[in-house]
Amino acid sequence: MANRIVLNPVSYHGAGAVKEIGSELSRRGYKRAFIASGRHVVKSGEIKKITDVLDEIGVVYTFFTDIKPNPSIENVQNGVKAFRDFNADCIIAVGGGSVMDTSKAIGIIINNPEFADVRSLEGVAPTKNHAVFTIAVPTTAGTAAEVTINYVITDVEKKRKFVCVDVNDIPEVAVVDPEMMYSMPVGLTAATGMDALTHAIEGYITKGHCAISDMFHLEAIRLIAKNLRAAVTNDPAGREGMALGQYIAGMGFSNVGLGIVHSMAHGLSALYDTPHGVACAILLPLGLEYNMPVAGERYRAIGRAMEVPYIDSMNDEDAAKATIAAVKKLGADVGIPADLKEIVKDEDVQFLSESAFADACCPGNPRDTSVEEIAALYRSLM
Repeated sequence: MANRIVLNPVSYHGAGAVKEIGSELSRRGYKRAFIASGRHVVKSGEIKKITDVLDEIGVVYTFFTDIKPNPSIENVQNGVKAFRDFNADCIIAVGGGSVMDTSKAIGIIINNPEFADVRSLEGVAPTKNHAVFTIAVPTTAGTAAEVTINYVITDVEKKRKFVCVDVNDIPEVAVVDPEMMYSMPVGLTAATGMDALTHAIEGYITKGHCAISDMFHLEAIRLIAKNLRAAVTNDPAGREGMALGQYIAGMGFSNVGLGIVHSMAHGLSALYDTPHGVACAILLPLGLEYNMPVAGERYRAIGRAMEVPYIDSMNDEDAAKATIAAVKKLGADVGIPADLKEIVKDEDVQFLSESAFADACCPGNPRDTSVEEIAALYRSLM
């Protein structure tokens, strides 16, 4: 079996990396930038680090901030119109996963207008052309959307999220500058950080894992476990470690898939607008416990990357349990809730379970599942 690996053609990492945006645009001749971003990023002043670069090289720009958390079909449609109205020739996506996902969908539709119906992009859409040239600048350390071939859009009408997988959507340039993450609030830092850990762990145990993805995921787990607590306190070293760790996690899971933690989390975000990172963080220990019978032998390596004491002297079962305990403790240390009691309503469990089972992430789970088993998992946290 061949293992396909798709990564950004170019990426920059480290403090001050946003200064490289100018050279990347200039050498390609782009002149009209469509800056997709969240309102809070624009208000925080962080965006000026980028617009100063654009002003210096004579690139004109417009802002598009009609992007909500868990972006909707309408957000994408409005973005396509705004891009065309401005006659833009490139996209600069500055924000978290919601901004990146919206930008990917916009860029794909602009260059593949036959997919103007956003729902037609669900799954593996047969697009012919690469998206509009995009530079992705994350302001959160979690989704790694700047390096993935995935994006997720919310269908508000049908109360569901749908996953799109397309090699044509990956940004040509990723600029991962930890200084762009300094204004991220504590709760968001914790949630997105645990999302990154979920990416790394689910990617490591997914059915599609391979030697290359294993390498990425174990290093990502190590970096996240080492740096998330410090990042929550806005320590610069912690921010830099998390910026790198979440990106490396994306290098892996984008190419091999995820599992039921993500498929279950998508429903919570679509139905209750639960922040994706929070949903993943609550569900991750449960997913590990559920998958232990078929993937437990891989948990020792996860625990080793998290520096669980004495893990190499434990038997497989104890090592797996110690690893799950370490994941729970990290979540608790950064303020993640332990259950879904304040989120899920009993009357919604069947709908959530059916949605999770149909989700694109579900087939990658190492343990085959069912709607009934997923329902039991939701209820166990209620």
